[in-house]
Amino acid sequence: MPAIKTDNLTRAFGSLLAVDRLNLEVRPGEIFGLVGPDGAGKTTIMRIFSGILLPTEGQASILGHSVRSEAERIKDRIGYMSQRFALYGDLTVLENIHFYADLYAVSKKERSVRIPRLLSFSNLTPFQGRLAQNLSGGMKQKLGLACALIHTPELLLLDEPTNGVDPVSRRDFWNILYDLLKEGVTIFVSTAYLDEAERCHRIGLIHQGKLMSVGTPAEIKNLLQGELWEIRCPEKMKAHDIIRRHPGVRSSGVFGDKIHVILDREDVRAQLIELLTEKGIEVLSMRKIPPSLEDIFISTMNA
Repeated sequence: MPAIKTDNLTRAFGSLLAVDRLNLEVRPGEIFGLVGPDGAGKTTIMRIFSGILLPTEGQASILGHSVRSEAERIKDRIGYMSQRFALYGDLTVLENIHFYADLYAVSKKERSVRIPRLLSFSNLTPFQGRLAQNLSGGMKQKLGLACALIHTPELLLLDEPTNGVDPVSRRDFWNILYDLLKEGVTIFVSTAYLDEAERCHRIGLIHQGKLMSVGTPAEIKNLLQGELWEIRCPEKMKAHDIIRRHPGVRSSGVFGDKIHVILDREDVRAQLIELLTEKGIEVLSMRKIPPSLEDIFISTMNA
């Protein structure tokens, strides 16, 4: 039985279609990443899966329970961590964890085992007496995760858990998630970070509420149609404006000091060099490169 299964799941807010006929299956024991920009529908999907929000149309089954008719049964079996820090700043780390233990009716006997383990697990033991509002961004996220795990959920829903967190804390957070996998927890995580998507077993690319592609990171990269070339030139923005108008260019984007271009065929390369030279723009280098997830995502959105 899938941990998550949706059938034409749809959610509208007035005329805005936030989730558009989503069909998705998440396997037990995997990390599945929902990848997309702000406004893609990720948070709405998370809120439906957690039983907070009802779909407008379609269906979603979470651990075998319908989000429409069995929302309360779902809530007892999942852990949900929202995008924004939702804990109590005027309570300490330990008090926040106890508060969530109360919400889930975790017994004192179970707490005596779980809380020390969660504090150690998240490296929060030295900070258990600190007010949550005085924690760093990374520590707040770890505390949110500890609170979401206090009742030992089977499925963990994480809505952009490392948004705004420093790189070291992001790495530590993902190390914790991998440890949870060893215990059989299924993890569904949304992110706008393409490098984090590489850490997932499978990912789904979502844009404007529509699921565009699903597969392993390697499978997604193989979806690229055309050839990817990297161009370096002094006037990158001017060059990009010229390049993107060429009929042989499928997609293009500026990546730091370089331009990534997806071409229909290799002979377009010579045409671009000639065109840029005519416009007085020197091409320092142009080479074929393997695609990244970011290249695939931009190409898909521009299709």
